[in-house]
Amino acid sequence: MALRILASRPDPAIYTLPWSIPLEEWPDDVVVPLTRGLSRHVVRIVRVRNNVYAVKETQADIAQREYDMLRELQRLGLPTVVAKSVVTGRKDHDGNDLNAALMTDHLTYSLPYRALFERGLAADRLPSLIDALVVLLVRLHLAGFYWGDVSLSNVLFVRDAAGFAAFLVDAETGELKAELSDRLREYDIEVACQNIFGELLDLQASEALPEAFPIDAIVERLQSRYDALWRELTEEQVFSAEEMWHIEQRIERLHDLGFDVEELDITTSEDGDTVALRPRVVELGHHRRELRTLTGLDVQDAQARRILNDISAFRATREIGDLPIEVAAGRWLREVYEPIVAMRPPGAAAKLTPAQMFHEILEHRWVLSQFAGEWVKLINAAESYYADVLQHRPDEAVTPPTPE
Repeated sequence: MALRILASRPDPAIYTLPWSIPLEEWPDDVVVPLTRGLSRHVVRIVRVRNNVYAVKETQADIAQREYDMLRELQRLGLPTVVAKSVVTGRKDHDGNDLNAALMTDHLTYSLPYRALFERGLAADRLPSLIDALVVLLVRLHLAGFYWGDVSLSNVLFVRDAAGFAAFLVDAETGELKAELSDRLREYDIEVACQNIFGELLDLQASEALPEAFPIDAIVERLQSRYDALWRELTEEQVFSAEEMWHIEQRIERLHDLGFDVEELDITTSEDGDTVALRPRVVELGHHRRELRTLTGLDVQDAQARRILNDISAFRATREIGDLPIEVAAGRWLREVYEPIVAMRPPGAAAKLTPAQMFHEILEHRWVLSQFAGEWVKLINAAESYYADVLQHRPDEAVTPPTPE
C-alpha cells in the first residue's frame, strides 16, 4: 500500500516529514523539545515551517476513528485539539510496515499537567486543574460523548485568569451518543478518579507534590464538583406558579457559572399551581461571547469575566456610566487594554496571551497597592509587572502567536 495522507485544510509541507522513519527516531531538526504528557503511544511535537503539530503513532483504523471523532467534536464546538491528518501506508527503507500516524494542531499556550509542575506550579493550584477537568467532562457528557479514559494525561491546560481551561487531547476510546446514560457517566467518573489518583501518586513520587499532600481529597473534589455542576446544569426545579422569578434566578446562576441557556423546558401541573423547570441546552462561553461582541477580543471565559469587570470599573471611575456599554467598552479597549498590551517588551508574546498578561497585571496592581497603602496606577503596575515578573516566566507558546 502506498503512502496516503488524508488531511483537513492540508499543509503541503506535511508531505516532507520523514514518514519512512519510526516516529521515535525522528531527527532533532523536526522534533520540538517540548514536554509531552504520558501516552501509551509514541508521540512527538514537530515543527513544519511555521506550524507546530502533535504526531501520534497508532494502528490505522484507530487513527482514522480518532481523526473522525475529533473532527465531530470540533464541529460541535467542544474544546479539543484540532485533527489535522491521518497518515497510512507507511513503510521504512527496507519495506517493512510502520504504524499509521495521527496529526493534530498543537494548541498554542497549552501545557500538559506535568509541564505545569515542572514550571513551578504550586501544589495548592492543583484543585484549579481538577475544576477545569470537571468543566470539560461535563461539557462532553452534555454533548453525549463517553470518554472512556479520563485522566490528566489526556488533557492540555491553558491559563484562564486565576484558573485553567482544559482541552481534550486523546479521543481514542471515546464514543458519541445521542444521549449519555447515567451508567456511562458514572463509569467515566470512576475511571477519572482511578487514573488521577495514580497520576498524583506519580507526582508525589517525583517530589512535585509534598509527601503529605491530600490526594484523597483531590479525588473527592472531582466527584463532588462534577455532581454539583451536573445538577445545576440539568436538574429539574419545581416551584409555585407564583414564584416565576425562579426562572430568571436559575438563568442568572448559570450565567455566573459561565453557561448560556439556549433552551428551557418549562411545564405546569394540571391544576396550574406548580411549575417544573429544566435547562435543556446549555453552552459554556457566556462571558466570552459577551466580551467578543463588545470588543472583538476572543479570550477564555474566566479571562473574559475579569475583563468585563474591569470595563464596568472603567465606566464607574470615568463617570461615563450613562454611555451605552458598547461605547464604554470601545473606549476601554482604546484607552486601557491596547496601550497596556503595547507596552509588552520584545519577545514577550510567546510567554502568555495578552488577555492573561492583562489579568496578571490587574492582580499585580492589587498586590502593589496593598504594599503602597494606596491605589497604584495601572500603567505603573504594568511597568513593574513587565520588568519584575514577566521576564522570569518561561515561554508557553512554541512559536510566536499571530498578532491580534
